Amino acid sequence: MAVVIFVIVLWYGGLFFQSFFLHRYAAHQVFAMSKTMERITFVLTWIFQGSSYLSAYGYGIMHRMHHAYTDTELDPHSPSYDDNLFAMMWKTKTIYQDINQQRIEVDSKFTKNVPQWKAFDNFASSRFSRLLWISLYTLFFVFFATAWWQWLLLPITFLMAPIHGVIINWFGHIYGYVNFKMKNTSKNLFRFDFLMMGEGYHNNHHKFASRANFGVKWYEIDMTYLIIRVLDAVGVIQLKRIENRG
Repeated sequence: MAVVIFVIVLWYGGLFFQSFFLHRYAAHQVFAMSKTMERITFVLTWIFQGSSYLSAYGYGIMHRMHHAYTDTELDPHSPSYDDNLFAMMWKTKTIYQDINQQRIEVDSKFTKNVPQWKAFDNFASSRFSRLLWISLYTLFFVFFATAWWQWLLLPITFLMAPIHGVIINWFGHIYGYVNFKMKNTSKNLFRFDFLMMGEGYHNNHHKFASRANFGVKWYEIDMTYLIIRVLDAVGVIQLKRIENRG
């Protein structure tokens, strides 16, 4: 039971910081936070994403490119131009690394105000950091796994962030329902997004990219947005525009 709880905590903890920090803050900047809070959130993202840590800089720029070039050949990740989800994941990894390590030139419209903490990213993305987390996860399973099938969950802990990404960027462009007809394949995966904390309302998000609340219908409850509202209410962050509260 401890292993299952551990994986659930990593799933939703890593997912929250990917949605809250990397997506809604770094890429879309729907709210503001102090520099101190930003640095704290960098560290918390590393703690919860662990071995699959993603840089706010690399993620933020790549996601902006996804919105600008959705379902075209320039899209960093699109089922329309990748043969399978593994090919898309590999392409996404390559583009992300090229951006994050600044090996390619990126248009300034994609880099504006994207948070970057180079020293920390270099450490958090290092082989040492990733192997450290993998070792800690494995030790946890050694001590707490009580059934053989629980070991099947271990690879998920290693690759949590890419798994989150492929659910939205692959399946969220193939399966689901559409609230808004658009010139792309984005879809909402769930009526109530219990799995992805609001990220599954992908069609809604493509329609209103700068909106903090990804839910549109009354039943489309965005759990990440609810937490954002609480953090805004207590002054930890500041939602930027009144329309983001809708």
